[in-house]
Amino acid sequence: MTTVRHILDTKGHEVHSVHLEDTVEDAIRMMAEKEIGAVLVMENQRPVGIFSERHYARDVFLKGRTSPTTPLRDVMERNLIYVAPDQTAEACMALMTDKRIRHLPVLQKGRLLGIISMGDLLKSIIADREFNIEQLVHYMQGSKM
Repeated sequence: MTTVRHILDTKGHEVHSVHLEDTVEDAIRMMAEKEIGAVLVMENQRPVGIFSERHYARDVFLKGRTSPTTPLRDVMERNLIYVAPDQTAEACMALMTDKRIRHLPVLQKGRLLGIISMGDLLKSIIADREFNIEQLVHYMQGSKM
């Protein structure tokens, strides 16, 4: 089973983040530039929240707030759900499905190692399944000889 550590080693450990005092516009601008769906909100080099496209739609746009004047601290998700690097992709997928989230920060002993998305997990799980199928096909072809 693939672990989060393996996923991060494959995709990279880069995390795009904004500061607690930044505005929604700052976060949206970064998300657009980096073509990502969420950013971590940091304070003193520690993750204190997450802000995603979903937060923007529900807590900014639909409530008539303006991006340039709304501070992230007012609309970010403060209940940060995270995983450790030894978690399996399947366990992360179950957690994300249960909590209805699409991004998971990865922390080890309070240190931020990266962030994984639902897409990262799907890619990993599909690759694992394809490998298993390939191995079974080779096994079956070998046993027919």
